Amino acid sequence: MFGIFKKKTELEKLQDKYKLLMKEWHTLSTINRSESDKKYAEAEEIGKQIEKLKNEAI
Repeated sequence: MFGIFKKKTELEKLQDKYKLLMKEWHTLSTINRSESDKKYAEAEEIGKQIEKLKNEAI
């Protein structure tokens, strides 16, 4: 009932970080291409970790 007391799982934390990085990447893509590429690379690494955790859960 009270979701505010629920601890986030590692998967949820990674998904939140991935969403944030993708948002930053999109914003930077129109301003600074090299920085946006760095953010995208970070997001891809997080994406790989998310897939790894999902596969372990199965």
